[in-house]
Parts: sequence; structure tokens; C-alpha cells
Amino acid sequence: MKISSESAMIDYGEQLASNLIPPVVIELVGDVGTGKTTITKGIAKALGVTDTVTSPSFTISKRYQGADDKILVHYDFYRLDDPGILAEDLAENLQDSQTITVIEWGESVANLLPKNHRKIMIAYNSDGTREVSE
Repeated sequence: MKISSESAMIDYGEQLASNLIPPVVIELVGDVGTGKTTITKGIAKALGVTDTVTSPSFTISKRYQGADDKILVHYDFYRLDDPGILAEDLAENLQDSQTITVIEWGESVANLLPKNHRKIMIAYNSDGTREVSE
């Protein structure tokens, strides 16, 4: 799927979330600036999250309360070769029946992710658009 704007990337995240039944794990794969957090903003919007969604690059994880007791947990493992104690936090969230977990830069936790998790690839196109595929 070719996406040409930030608002279209948010719309994609909303559409993605409309079909999600927790617990679910989404791994977003793409270079810096491809729109991983922007997709997460769309997911949050669809879940009824009212807080501002920002990249967890420095905090590693952020938790957001959505409507109907749904929870969005957003991880960014970019700076971690080894997740350490965050592996336990991730494992707990993966088991929570109300949680949708979004992971950026998930290579260091690949062995913890369920086999049936959704993996979404995002790539730059030469015309400035993004190519999104599952």
C-alpha cells in the first residue's frame, strides 16, 4: 500500500486498529522517520486514547488508556541490544487480555513475540511516499 501523507498514515493506523481484538502484538519495521509512531497515533485514536502519543525512543515504553478498558502499550527498543528487565514488562503486557502492544525496533525481543504477531514493514519511496506491507 502506498501512503502519501502523515494524515493518510494515521488513517491507516485507525483502519488497522478497527479490526484488532486484544491481546494483539504489532511489530512495526522501518528506518528512522518512516512513520512507525504515526501509525501508532492512528491506532491510539481508534482505541479512544485521549493522551498525546509520542515516540518512546527515550523512555522505551509508554502506556495509554483507551476506551472500553483497552490499553495500548508502545515500545521502542532502538537503543537496546538487550531488553534486560523490560523483557519481563513486555512479557506481562503480551499476556494482558485488554492490551494492544506496538513494538518498534523489535529485533532484540524477537524471541519473546508470539508467532502470530502482525509484522508491518514501512519503506521510503523515492517520491517521498511510504510503502506499507504486511
